[in-house]
Amino acid sequence: MKIIGRGDRVLLAGFIIAAIVVFAKPVRYVLDVAGEVERSSGLALVPALIILTVFFVFSLQAKRQEARVHALEAEAETIQADARAAEMERLVTFGQALGRSLDLEAIRDAVAQQLPGLVGTDAAWVLVRLDGTWHALLGAAGEERRETERTHQHIADHATAGDPRAGSPKTVVTNGHLCLPLTAGGQTIGVVGIPESAGPFSDTRHRNLAAAAALLAISVRNAQLFREVREHGLRDGLTGCYNRTHAVDMIDTELRRARRSQATTSIIMFDIDHFKQVNDHHGHLCGDAVLAAVGDRMRASLRISDLKCRYGGEEFLVLLPDTPLAGAKHVAETLRRDIAEMQVVWKESPVQVTASFGVTASLPSEVDRQAFIGRADAALYRAKDQGRNCVRLATEAAVA
Repeated sequence: MKIIGRGDRVLLAGFIIAAIVVFAKPVRYVLDVAGEVERSSGLALVPALIILTVFFVFSLQAKRQEARVHALEAEAETIQADARAAEMERLVTFGQALGRSLDLEAIRDAVAQQLPGLVGTDAAWVLVRLDGTWHALLGAAGEERRETERTHQHIADHATAGDPRAGSPKTVVTNGHLCLPLTAGGQTIGVVGIPESAGPFSDTRHRNLAAAAALLAISVRNAQLFREVREHGLRDGLTGCYNRTHAVDMIDTELRRARRSQATTSIIMFDIDHFKQVNDHHGHLCGDAVLAAVGDRMRASLRISDLKCRYGGEEFLVLLPDTPLAGAKHVAETLRRDIAEMQVVWKESPVQVTASFGVTASLPSEVDRQAFIGRADAALYRAKDQGRNCVRLATEAAVA
């Protein structure tokens, strides 16, 4: 900032002229005395005084310039410090948002809100690898979303080419994108990407990218571990199916959803025929082998979206979202045949297994979970009473 402006210089010049006029006689007297001293002593005082005055003025000017430079440097450092503080605040906010996120949906929300500001562009995208498949946490929207995501997946494959366990955190430039692998636990689990057109990428932006990627990688890995722990707690260790508690919760959720969307949800309950005889004749280890084989057959025969549950003992339940009664009956018939054709070999001897099935569908606006399950259970017991190894429909659902 200039201390003296153009108008101030005119005033300063006028002040100097006025001072010369006011002090003209004293100055002339000093010069006369200096002249007498010069003549009597032979010393050149006047030129020396002039030289000293000139250097004094130049010294003041240099100090003033140095002070101005220091002030500008201090101002620049203050601006940089404020910028670093703002960056740190954004990183802390991002870390706090991720720390509150225990699943990928919550992480996706935090990334969408915070990451563009951290990396300096809305064109950033994030992919994470789950079960060998890329999933987008941040990316394009609209009609071209699928094509854009496929392009990003291709770029991510190039950026993470090699052993994913190597876990290299280094920035990679490929296909016109700056990519930073997300690394946690010694494994590469995702990629943060930015188009090179969003550059330039200064050291500060690189630091922000690296810090954001580190926070995001840890959060994604924690969500994966949390999901695995939760899955283990919700699944039956013998059959791999969900346990009864989780099935009951999911039935309540599906009934509410079906009521809102006016859709139909169906359930299948089935029971292994003469399972007690299997245990009595071959032992409980053979019974466990039969249960495990039934769990494997369910996973092979049913859709991924169908909830497979070991309801209790040798009884199983299957929840079929968005499936009417006729479709549920078809699924039950298919599963019945698959189980009847299944061969369980125990101590080199085949063990024949069949099952009896009860099927029901949700009634319009139904919210009573116990009544819903009760109808399927009643149909199951009719199937057992009517010869086993068959499928029976709940009469109430059939009439509806």
